[in-house]
Amino acid sequence: MIEVIAAKFNITTKNIVTYSLVLVETILAFAAGFGFIALGIGGGAWILGGIAAGALAFYIYRARFSDRIEPNRNLRKLGQMIVGLTVGFSIQPHNLEAITAQLPIFVFLALFLLASGGLIAYIYSRLQKTDLLTATLATVPGNIGIMASLAADYGKSTALVSLVQLIRFTTLISAIPLIANVSHPYDIHTAIATLTQDLFKLNLTYLFLLVLVLSLTALVVSAAGKLKIPVAAFLGSIVVGIALNFSFAALPLTAQMDFSFSPLFKVIGQILLGITIGEYWGLNPKFSRATIAYALVPVTLTFFAGLLSAGIAMLLTPWDWLTCLLVTAPGGSPEMIWIALVLHHDVEIVTAGHLVRLIAINFSLPALVSLACYLEERLSNGVNNPAPVLESIPAANPTSKQR
Repeated sequence: MIEVIAAKFNITTKNIVTYSLVLVETILAFAAGFGFIALGIGGGAWILGGIAAGALAFYIYRARFSDRIEPNRNLRKLGQMIVGLTVGFSIQPHNLEAITAQLPIFVFLALFLLASGGLIAYIYSRLQKTDLLTATLATVPGNIGIMASLAADYGKSTALVSLVQLIRFTTLISAIPLIANVSHPYDIHTAIATLTQDLFKLNLTYLFLLVLVLSLTALVVSAAGKLKIPVAAFLGSIVVGIALNFSFAALPLTAQMDFSFSPLFKVIGQILLGITIGEYWGLNPKFSRATIAYALVPVTLTFFAGLLSAGIAMLLTPWDWLTCLLVTAPGGSPEMIWIALVLHHDVEIVTAGHLVRLIAINFSLPALVSLACYLEERLSNGVNNPAPVLESIPAANPTSKQR
């Protein structure tokens, strides 16, 4: 029966598997999210629920049916689009003027984290007894999919790179909300009421604007991806959100309309961000205890580098401690920006800081890879012969396989 329906609508078995797995992961993520809420975790509940659901469903599917399936990176892109739009619509025009004057500080903090990452990579390479390029890709606070793809392109250990990046992502996503005091103990009934808020108060005008926003965002993100702009789904959706927010405020027909996304829409975006991270955990490569213990060292050092960077930011700016922490936290940028959004705490500043860091990391990747290879050759051979020039790397268009 399934085969007949699939043939009629030109749907492949692979697509059926993909959509079915996504549906199961989403259902599990909602259940896990409510469980985390019941435990008193507020701001990070849905992302953590996505991580738990993605890890469980992906591991079971690989173990029972197919060990060749890969994490669905398109889910994270969709989650980035939803969160990016939400962030873009939350940014107010009058708050952007002060941010432009602070651009040198954002650049300095981004470069400080990059330099710290280089030192941590060297320490980890000596500790793990691995090459410097693998250590660099494992410890630079960037996108896990891009880093793992680069490791595969250069024949390095994608499992080791993914392990360190996953531990960093998961640790910071779990710890930063607690440090930032995002946890709000509220019951399941309140959570359900929040999800269904304004869900059934839709009208034709709102639906038209929603379709327009999503369609325009898809076009912009697609164009940005073809231009190889770093983290195109996230950056492009933020730009669209800001531009439309300004436009709606200026147009007579929409000036009085409070266009915003429903809580359910926002929750789905958070869940999708978490599911992909969970799927990487579900790959379940075999690591020794020593390898896992060594992986905790760069994660811990990166965490303290973020705290040190936050302290420096406090000395250089009038920002409070929470703002400095969210700006410099070397975790997932969409997740950190979302925490600021949940707290209604300097969203523009936190967004600007992470966008500058994302751009700096992605555009510096070719230089970082070349430098790591050059230093590794010098350390290995003890000679002054320069390493061959490496081909430029398309930072925002990794070549890893997607399901």
